Amino acid sequence: MSKFFRRSTALLVVAAAVSLTIVVATATGGTASKHANAQVAVLLPDTQSSVRWETADRPFLAAAFKKAGLTYNITNAQGSAQTQQTQAEQAITNGAKVILLVNLDSGSGAAIENNAASKGVKVIDYDRLTLKGKASYYVSFDNVKVGKLQGQGLVKCLKASGAYGKKPVIAELNGSPTDNNATLFKQGYDSVLNPLYKNGTFKKGPDQSVPAWNNQTALTIFEQMLQKTGNKIDGVDAANDGLGNAVVSALKARHLKKIPVTGQDATAQGIQNILAGWQCMTVYKAVRTEANAASALAISLLKGGKAVGVNGKVSDGVRQVPSVLATPVAITKKNWDFPIKDGYLKRSDVCSGIYAKLCK
Repeated sequence: MSKFFRRSTALLVVAAAVSLTIVVATATGGTASKHANAQVAVLLPDTQSSVRWETADRPFLAAAFKKAGLTYNITNAQGSAQTQQTQAEQAITNGAKVILLVNLDSGSGAAIENNAASKGVKVIDYDRLTLKGKASYYVSFDNVKVGKLQGQGLVKCLKASGAYGKKPVIAELNGSPTDNNATLFKQGYDSVLNPLYKNGTFKKGPDQSVPAWNNQTALTIFEQMLQKTGNKIDGVDAANDGLGNAVVSALKARHLKKIPVTGQDATAQGIQNILAGWQCMTVYKAVRTEANAASALAISLLKGGKAVGVNGKVSDGVRQVPSVLATPVAITKKNWDFPIKDGYLKRSDVCSGIYAKLCK
């Protein structure tokens, strides 16, 4: 091999490495310059618990900050608490004055918030509250209300199916035990279901949480529930659409009949399952509303003005955190297209393939 060829090859490798570095920097923050000196940083948790973080939250937040003329950086920890802590430290180093945090668990979230507070950086808990943390504000939905809508929806579906008066066995497939939202959702639907268990109207079946909201784990857990009960489960309160779809997949695999199954997040898949009759309802949380509220609050803090939108307080276990809480909406077959009309989903996202004929 000639010296010229070896030198040319080395130069090409260096050039490729530089190019890759630019692409990675651009992908995380919109532009490399925004990544370097962002005024506001958004720390997303993963792509496993819900598709919304990348398909909805990222573009809505980016658009709001861009419109306000702010530099920003949006990163995703892909399920790693250590990665999220590193991203938070980098954001502070790069000059972030406000951090929007969707924690992976309250322990790592509190560590991020303690570090930020020591550096004079304000943190807004976004969607998920960090227990015993130091967030200045919390922006989310009324998550107990979300759970109540699920419980009420399941009851209505059981009445519609004729199972309500037959002492149906109800399984509960809860969200991650490390996510405080999952605790609030369960508090909400248990407030509806527990009285019915107590008076004998419903029979309480298996009740289990799904670590990290992992859909594949949820499938395994629900298959075990079916095995344990001899397939005798008549309704499922599933904490979100991903878990609900795991239930649907297990039922289909065993060639079992459709039963009422709940969900949350109004994903395209969840709406399709509703149209096909495999899922009876979901809960729509208008991410655009939530993202706009969070970005407006962050902007007001950056500009030194009064915090905008605060309409309540939520306990983090130690103190009452000033909060901006939006109202969730129950979605059934009757109003399945509401998330489309609201601009959250595209009709083509839902009404494609075998589902096209179901969209009336």
